[in-house]
Amino acid sequence: MRMALTPEIQTRVNSWLTGNYDADTKASIQQLLDSGQDEALSDAFYRTLEFGTGGLRGIMGAGSNRMNRYTLGMATQGLSNYLLKSFPNQEIKVALAHDSRNNSREFAEIAAGIFSANGITAYLFEALRPTPELSFAIRHLGCQSGCVITASHNPKEYNGYKVYWADGSQVVAPHDKNIIAEVEAIQSPDEVKFTADPSRIHTLGADMDEAYLNEVHKLSINPAAIQRQHDLKIVYTPLHGTGITMVPKALAKFGFTNVSIVEAQATPDGNFPTVLSPNPEEKVAMQMALDQAKAQDADLVLATDPDADRIGIGVKNTAGEWVLLNGNQTAALLTQYLLSARKEAGKMTDKDFIVYTIVTSDVLSDIARNYGVTAYQTLTGFKYIAGIIREREGRETYIGGGEESYGYMIGDFVRDKDSISACAIIAEMAAVAKDRGQSLYEAMVQMYTEYGLYKEDLISLTKKGQRGAEEIQEMMRSLRANPPKTIANQPVVELRDYKTGVIRNLLTGAETGTGLESSNVLQFILADGSKVSARPSGTEPKIKFYFSVRNPLGSAVDFDQVNAKLGDYINLIIEDMQLK
Repeated sequence: MRMALTPEIQTRVNSWLTGNYDADTKASIQQLLDSGQDEALSDAFYRTLEFGTGGLRGIMGAGSNRMNRYTLGMATQGLSNYLLKSFPNQEIKVALAHDSRNNSREFAEIAAGIFSANGITAYLFEALRPTPELSFAIRHLGCQSGCVITASHNPKEYNGYKVYWADGSQVVAPHDKNIIAEVEAIQSPDEVKFTADPSRIHTLGADMDEAYLNEVHKLSINPAAIQRQHDLKIVYTPLHGTGITMVPKALAKFGFTNVSIVEAQATPDGNFPTVLSPNPEEKVAMQMALDQAKAQDADLVLATDPDADRIGIGVKNTAGEWVLLNGNQTAALLTQYLLSARKEAGKMTDKDFIVYTIVTSDVLSDIARNYGVTAYQTLTGFKYIAGIIREREGRETYIGGGEESYGYMIGDFVRDKDSISACAIIAEMAAVAKDRGQSLYEAMVQMYTEYGLYKEDLISLTKKGQRGAEEIQEMMRSLRANPPKTIANQPVVELRDYKTGVIRNLLTGAETGTGLESSNVLQFILADGSKVSARPSGTEPKIKFYFSVRNPLGSAVDFDQVNAKLGDYINLIIEDMQLK
């Protein structure tokens, strides 16, 4: 039995079949109609692809809820209109980049053309480049805005459009809401200026690459250790993405001479033929690199996602087995290294600070406190980290920051997560450890003996389509209306609701403010200090649950035992909350 299309969806379908859309688009819609694929049609048209606070992201294809030249075009026209209103009587400049995904180059050229048709100067990279280099280029060229065509680590069916402001960070208030309003005011692709002005489109290439790599190189703190360990065996995979353009060059510039590329994943390819999902968080995506590292008896595995803003790393444990570090472990190691190395080099000041997000391990705060460095917490997303840098610019010195989802930003010349600089500093960190007779894994265990063993985990529940979005909303409504009194036999002592901005002590009833922008996140703090967070993803059809537990670690030899005990505790929390 066919599923009847709602009148609203049918109206949208008809408007695309009769409107000013190309023949291929109309044919693909008609094919869905003729073959009775009403569910697919409904998903493609039940809404207009939302231009959120970061831009667009969606499945590619025909339809109002799909990523295509028309939804992209309307978004770009709306952004152009906002820029023209915001910067009257000025030359307006934007920088554009794209990743290796299918249609990314075409989308980038369409966007550049629309900007140019609106009298805006567009700087478009000659070919694919990492997202962090786009962030750098915006500031380097004095642009008012920029955008990158990418869907990060999403499956191959997706693409997206991320928008940046003049400081190189993704747009924040009030610009985010104002841009959304301008985009929503575009009712038809007939309002989009698609006819490019080639005289206003300029190409970016090697000169920008060199300027960016020079800034990355300035981050090096211990070049002497690299010189002694220059032949550190590094295996690197770009997972068919943009990292291949910059990571090998950055490692070479730091002085590393023994970098082995996973050749089967070196060629940029939007079909990601060797992986199910190009996500360095997943072991299956890292397997080829791990196999190569084992065969070569390497010291370190580095992997970057398609737009090269996130990084995964692999190291050998004390048994000689290759293991992947999670995002919290890597963030902690990076923070420990940056602060300790700066102290040893005499570079530390009383104005230094780090930033991490509310769902990232609190061990980062412990590390910062140990070195007398301020640690700020913020909402998930590097635009918020960039906001804290912006607020303190000229008064305090940003050293580094990150989030549990494998994103790190070292130094402030880029205002978004940057796997290129992270790869270089992680390699330096590994060289320093080896210089001291340690592996990175051993350095990590030693760190946890000092601060206590924090263990974090994450569960993502995927809920696709219109029904899935409604399910996610209902889960959050239910958790707010009926928060658990206990979790895994531990009383819930504090409820942090970042949507209402209220932190409530459940023992005393006392309330304080979060001090952060409103965001749909709930956190439950247990009596033993454990933390459970619930957060719908802003870019994927998922709701994420984060778990953080801690136990003292008296000796490195106890690591496996304590780690297993904490793993059992997290499993108990998951079971008690019925999340499987």
